[in-house]
Amino acid sequence: MARRRLRLPSPARLGLRLRITIAFAASTALLAALLAGTTWGLTRENLLNQREAAAIRQANLNSIVMSSLVDADARDEPIREALGNLATPTGARPIVEVRQAGGGWRSIPLLPTVGAAAIPDALRRSVTNGEAARMRVDIDGEPELVVGIPVNDGAAAYYEVVSLTELERTLSSLAVSLVGGSVVTTLVGGTLGYWLSRRTLRPLANVSLAAEAIAGGRLDTRLEGVEDPDLNVLVSSFNHMAQALEDRIDRDGRFASDVSHELRSPLMTLAASVSVLASRRGEMPDDPARAAVDLMEADVNRFQQLVDDLLEISRFDAGVARLSLEEVRLPELVRQAVRQHRGDRPDVPVELDADLAGMVVRADKRRLVRILDNLLGNADAYGGGPARVAIESGGPEVLIAVEDDGPGVPAEERHRIFERFSRGPGAGRLTGGDGVGLGLALVAEHARLHGGRVWVEDRPEGRPGARFVVALPVLPA
Repeated sequence: MARRRLRLPSPARLGLRLRITIAFAASTALLAALLAGTTWGLTRENLLNQREAAAIRQANLNSIVMSSLVDADARDEPIREALGNLATPTGARPIVEVRQAGGGWRSIPLLPTVGAAAIPDALRRSVTNGEAARMRVDIDGEPELVVGIPVNDGAAAYYEVVSLTELERTLSSLAVSLVGGSVVTTLVGGTLGYWLSRRTLRPLANVSLAAEAIAGGRLDTRLEGVEDPDLNVLVSSFNHMAQALEDRIDRDGRFASDVSHELRSPLMTLAASVSVLASRRGEMPDDPARAAVDLMEADVNRFQQLVDDLLEISRFDAGVARLSLEEVRLPELVRQAVRQHRGDRPDVPVELDADLAGMVVRADKRRLVRILDNLLGNADAYGGGPARVAIESGGPEVLIAVEDDGPGVPAEERHRIFERFSRGPGAGRLTGGDGVGLGLALVAEHARLHGGRVWVEDRPEGRPGARFVVALPVLPA
C-alpha cells in the first residue's frame, strides 16, 4: 500500500510559533510606524502653521509701527533704534528697506550679520509688487522663516527673519520619542505574539506528545477536551484516529494470536507424524521418498518456529509478556548459548572484558538465550556465520555484541531491520535467508522488556561485516 503524505499549504522554513511572533511584531511595528509618522507630520505642520501665523501677526503690527518712521530721507540710526524697540518673536531679526529716489533700495538691518542677503529674491519681488509674503529658507544651515510686508504704499518694506531652530529641535525630540515608542510597542507586540502563540499552540504540543506516546506503543493515549471549538475538532479527530488505530492493532494482534493458537495443535500433530516418518526413513525404498521426508521435516520445523514467533509477538502486543528473573552468570550463559546454537560446527570465539569474568546478573534466562540464538541465526542467514561474540562493559550497561563477516547493513536500513517482517537488503540473496523477518524484531522486544536496547553498526577497525549490539542495564545488587 502506497504511503500518502499530506503536505502543508506552504513550506514552513520557520517554526509556527516564531512565525506568529514575527507576524505580531511586524504588524505592531508597521502600525506604530504609521501612527508615529502621521503624528509627527501633523504635529510639525500644526506647529509651523502656528509659528508662521504668530510671526505674520507680529510682523504686521511692527510694520504699522515702522510706517511712520521710514521715508526716503530717513536716517539709519533712528530706524535701527526703533527696530531694537519692536516687540518681535524670540530670535527674530527685523530689517527695513527704503526705496531711494533713484529707484534703488537701502537696507537697514537691526543686526549687521543679517542683512539684505538673507532676503530671498522671490520674496523681495512679491513685496516690491505690493504683496505681503512669507518663505522658509536655510541661512547658514539653520531653518528660518522670512516675512515681508510692504510699507507706505511700496515706499519701504518691512522684513522679519524668524528662527525656526528651536521648533526643529522640538520636532527632533518628538521624532526620537515617537521612534522610541514605536520600538517599545514593537517589543510589546512581539512579546504578546509569543505569549499568544504559546497559548494557542499548546494543544498542538499536546498532540505532538500524544503522537510520540502512541508511536512508542502507548496506544491508550488520548487528548483531553478543550473549550476552543476550533481546536476541539482537532482533539476529537485525533482521539478518533488513535482509537481506530488501537482497535485495528488489537484486531490484528488477536488475529495473529488466534491463528497461531489454532495452528499449533494440528502443527504438533503434523510434527509428530513427520518425526515418525523421519525415524523410519531408513526403511524407505528409494532416495526421493527420503528426500521428501527431509524437506517436510525442515519445513515443519520452520513452520513451528514461525508459529512460536507469532505467539511470542502476540504476547508483547497484548502486554502480557513478563520477565521471569533469576540470577544468571552472564559469561557462562553466553558461551552455552553459542555452543548450543553452533552444535558440531566450528566454535565461535567468545571474548569478554576482564572485569566481567564471573559476572552475575538478574535476568530472564530464556529470553537472553533467545536473543543470542536469534542474533546468531541472523548471522548464519545473512552474514556468512558469526565471526565473534563479545561481552563488554558499557558503564551502566553491559554490552553483548555479535559480529559477522558479511556485507554489513547500510545506514538507511539499520533501524528498519528491527521492524517486524523486515528481512533487510540481504534477504533472498544469501543461503538460508528464508526467514520471515521476526527474529530481530523479537530481539528488540526482549531487550526492551529488560529495559535495554539493540542496534547494529559497522565492525571496528574497518573490518567488513556487521556488529549487532544488545545493551542491558546493570542494576545495583
